[in-house]
Amino acid sequence: MLTAGISTACLYPLPTEEALYDLALGGVQNVEIFINSHSELRKSFIMSLADILRRFDISCCAMHPFTGEMESMMFFSDYNRRIYDMLDYYKHYFAAMEALGAKIFVLHGGKSAGNAETYAERLNLISETASQFGVTVAQENVARFACRSLSFMEEIKKQLGEKAAFTLDVKQAVRSGENPLTILNTLGSSIKHVHISDHGQYGDCMLLGSGNFQVKNFLQTLSRFSPDCTVILELYRNAFSCTADLVQNYQVLSRMAQSLE
Repeated sequence: MLTAGISTACLYPLPTEEALYDLALGGVQNVEIFINSHSELRKSFIMSLADILRRFDISCCAMHPFTGEMESMMFFSDYNRRIYDMLDYYKHYFAAMEALGAKIFVLHGGKSAGNAETYAERLNLISETASQFGVTVAQENVARFACRSLSFMEEIKKQLGEKAAFTLDVKQAVRSGENPLTILNTLGSSIKHVHISDHGQYGDCMLLGSGNFQVKNFLQTLSRFSPDCTVILELYRNAFSCTADLVQNYQVLSRMAQSLE
């Protein structure tokens, strides 16, 4: 069954632990945690997040790193030493995820497409490191990065086969001039995680029901391809008035997901 949730990133710049606590108080049962600074990877901080999760019986399905902008230079440049230095750093994320029970790591990746074979090799290296911690690395289709292009993601999938994993961000697809449903139909079961939002004439990042995105049709298709996928509301702070609006939209999403059983 599809699992609905909310990203703590929605409440940025509220500190991560406060964002998680607010969502917990709202009754949210599943979250993606966005780590916003290096100090938030310290064991003591991660344990404080784990304590909130336990206290409110919440699942953490995924983690998003604040170092996404650095990934292009560190993982996808021609200077190989950077790759292994960054892999060592990313083990902090993967260890934190292991402690929190999170399974999906959202990767921005490289900004320049370059050679798909080389890109896939680097992505596979990150994925193999993450797998040691029980983590799946899911390449996101960010508009400012190489995987904004569906055709490039297709090439990566050809290279990696069954090991390919993607995060489909609906608003990023719209910004890239790609159709989210076409991406879903093309990548199919390789979609392991979704950042969902609505869009229409008044914006490309809106609360569900505020635009003209056929959300239920999208979820029905997703459930056929990837029935265990996590579907996370990821909205910018100007897309809603208060946390209550966000939680109410999560409840709508949860009911839609449950109706597909």
